Amino acid sequence: MAQQGRVTAVLGPTNTGKTHLAIERMLGHRTGVIGLPLRLLAREVYDKIVAARGPSVVALVTGEERILPPRAQYWVCTVEAMPEGMGCDFLAVDEIQLCTDPERGHVFTDRLLRARGLHETMFLGSDSMRGVIADLIPEAQFIRRERMSTLSYSGSRKISRMQPRSAIVSFSVDNLYAIAELMKRQKGGAAVVMGALSPRTRNAQVALYQNGDVDFLVATDAIGMGLNLDIDHVAFAGTNKFDGRRMRDLMPNELAQIAGRAGRGMSHGTFGVTGEARPLDQPVAEAIMEHRFAPVRKLVWRNSDLRFGHVDALIDSLEQPTSDERLVKAREADDLLALKSLTREAEVRARASDAKSVRLLWDVCRVPDFRGISHNEHASLLEAIFTHLHERGSIPNDWFLRQVKRIDRTDGNIDTLSKRVAFIRTWTYVAQRNGWIDDENYWRDETRAVEDRLSDALHARLTEKFVDRRTSVLLRRLKQKEALLAEVNENGDVTVEGEFVGRLEGFRFQADKSAEGAEAKTLRQASLAALAPQFHLRADRFYNAPDTEIDFTEQGGLMWGEYAVGKLVAGPEPLKPSVDVFVDDEAGPDVAQKVQRRLQHFIDRKIAALFEPLLNLSRDEELSGLARGFAFQMAEALGVIPRGDVAEDVKALDQDARGALRKHGIRFGQFTIFMPLMLKPAPTRLRLVLWSLSKGLSEFPEAPPPGLVTVPAGEGAPQGYHAMAGYRAAGERAIRIDMLERLADMLRTEDSRGGFEANPDMLSITGMTLDQFADLMKGLGYNAERGERPKVKPEATDETPAEGAPAAEAAEPAAEADTASEVEATEEAPAAEVEVFYSFTWGGRGARQTNRGGQNQKPRRDGGAPKGRRQGKPGGKPGGKPRQDKAKSFQSRPPKKEKAIDPDNPFAALMALKEKS
Repeated sequence: MAQQGRVTAVLGPTNTGKTHLAIERMLGHRTGVIGLPLRLLAREVYDKIVAARGPSVVALVTGEERILPPRAQYWVCTVEAMPEGMGCDFLAVDEIQLCTDPERGHVFTDRLLRARGLHETMFLGSDSMRGVIADLIPEAQFIRRERMSTLSYSGSRKISRMQPRSAIVSFSVDNLYAIAELMKRQKGGAAVVMGALSPRTRNAQVALYQNGDVDFLVATDAIGMGLNLDIDHVAFAGTNKFDGRRMRDLMPNELAQIAGRAGRGMSHGTFGVTGEARPLDQPVAEAIMEHRFAPVRKLVWRNSDLRFGHVDALIDSLEQPTSDERLVKAREADDLLALKSLTREAEVRARASDAKSVRLLWDVCRVPDFRGISHNEHASLLEAIFTHLHERGSIPNDWFLRQVKRIDRTDGNIDTLSKRVAFIRTWTYVAQRNGWIDDENYWRDETRAVEDRLSDALHARLTEKFVDRRTSVLLRRLKQKEALLAEVNENGDVTVEGEFVGRLEGFRFQADKSAEGAEAKTLRQASLAALAPQFHLRADRFYNAPDTEIDFTEQGGLMWGEYAVGKLVAGPEPLKPSVDVFVDDEAGPDVAQKVQRRLQHFIDRKIAALFEPLLNLSRDEELSGLARGFAFQMAEALGVIPRGDVAEDVKALDQDARGALRKHGIRFGQFTIFMPLMLKPAPTRLRLVLWSLSKGLSEFPEAPPPGLVTVPAGEGAPQGYHAMAGYRAAGERAIRIDMLERLADMLRTEDSRGGFEANPDMLSITGMTLDQFADLMKGLGYNAERGERPKVKPEATDETPAEGAPAAEAAEPAAEADTASEVEATEEAPAAEVEVFYSFTWGGRGARQTNRGGQNQKPRRDGGAPKGRRQGKPGGKPGGKPRQDKAKSFQSRPPKKEKAIDPDNPFAALMALKEKS
């Protein structure tokens, strides 16, 4: 054991500043080397020393990274990569308690026993190493460092209730991913730190946490090795792990190494458990808090005095036992397993025939199994590398390029990219070996560039998968109680602090639908807090908006452009509806009142404009008596009343009262009493809404399309719907009430007892076919008798030739045809055309009918058409001829023959005298 200079062991718990002390001591010497347990930690220390002394004097040497400036004075290395025999002034090894690690402990033990600085050597680690170091290095001096802050146990806590600035530690990658996904949904996300990450990816993830983009860290035990993070609480999601051979519980000192990450500097920290991890036993928790652990008795050791004369001699030297009771032989490591596997191959054994070849084989076997696929796969790769090096002296560029090119892809998910990062680490390690490949500098840069690209892609996937930047940003700003800046574009899209959070639809905020659970709750909370000023600005703009920007729907909704801002509700009177507004509670009562007032002004003005004739009628103080009462009924009925509903009231009105009502535009029709101005599309649309409100309908019927004389009557229409729509149901269709009154005027001139047929004017005014008109007449209380008769064509005159023939041809006789042709033409002559006709008569006293709208029409007492004048002569005799000043009834059937006068008739002589005179 070579001993040079002073040897100091700086021991104590975490957060004592041991590493910081070593860096200061090293910079106090001209040259120095510091060995660190992780590549990640080596990079962190390298960056600190470069910041203090500049990059030209600082070297970084790890298995996969080598930065060697020509005038390097300070070397930052992983423990395995520490150079030997360089004679530096200062040498330090951090986390020296890893001498007990089953996998790597023999490397740390070797550095403890053999690595020395010329002037000063420093070992940093747990106080549990004091006894064994004193036994092995009697001249060592000890410095005890006390923790700068307290560490206390807080028990078990749910992940959903985890405090900010917490680290959740898991020893299973699958479990780690699941926790990170849960943290994204409930807390906005978490940074992910694993030992398998490249320094570039790890630093990017740590930056998310350190910068406050996320408040949580999900990590493996990699954070226990000297990574200095601002952590307030460490929660163990498990307390056992797979150590490469078996699942085992972590020792108290191992738990303490991780728990000690909580509380940096003078800030106190806590630790506990979460998830399915059972609470720590009280003695274990107390040991961690008081930093009391069982002293280390034995260190893992492997012989470092190797013999390279023959492969078997090398294996024997590696398996040589120790006689020191303080040392325990290391278990078979990966490099020894690979050596044994390769030496079983005849070709490899034949090539390793001299000391140089055996040394080369051992160097190849020490390439770490970053890929972790299988032992055989790793051995096969090492055999290919050894064969190339032994045959050619270097690895062929084209073969090396193919290996790297296969990996240089940034597509795929987290697992795929993680595997590629592990694969490229193998080739980065190979490229760092001196003399293994031509143009080493090029390949070192190339493999490093590939690793950087994969690292960036992996960081992006981790962030995309486990970090919701939007929620994390909003949570942080809410926690800081700062005013959030919200913006709303012309489409209603809402961004808070630059992050899309949802849409503002009128005065209601709709959070982004992609957010769920706790994330959606956080999103809404932050968004509404930021939207408070926007609600007031929007309310002011809405209050000053013209009525043309506001409208109502046929279901009673109130719209501002494309946004629903309220709805109509029934008021004390049909013409005085109230308004319910759609305004988020968070907008405040002032906004809600302003929106409510504006909507009430709108609907009041809309009713005043569209129902002006009706409102004037209801306010006419000159009306009195029955006329005033009838005006009140018209207002209650919104300007349309089936006559059958108020027949007695109409009958009671005298001519003066009717005249006063007619001045307001009221028409007393045969079927309906209405105001023609109220039948226009706009008043009709609003009337249906107001009527539906007053009836308490859950679904409002829609108005028929404007301009149609008849529409299908439909099934299941609410009682009174057709009247409110301006129609009267009759049969399968409903006819517009103003056109129905025009039809009634035509029907008054017809013989409704003797029977009449529809004339072209009747069909034209209704726009119906003859069959449809017959169904309509049945619905109005008429009988419709269907008949058929030969169709009579107009006779052609001498001046008018037959249709389709010239005059000369029409006049030519058919004498040229022979007799047989005449007979044949007679037999083939088409049958006479038949036409369908209907004869309409009034249905009589039993013809009271109920139409689809639920309106009853009483027949006249004299059996004639309802509510019309008597048909025929003023005397009212049935069968009398119509008045000559009225429109005539056109019929296409031939006139009936008059019967001969009965000579026995007593009036016959009188008639004869009259004819003579």
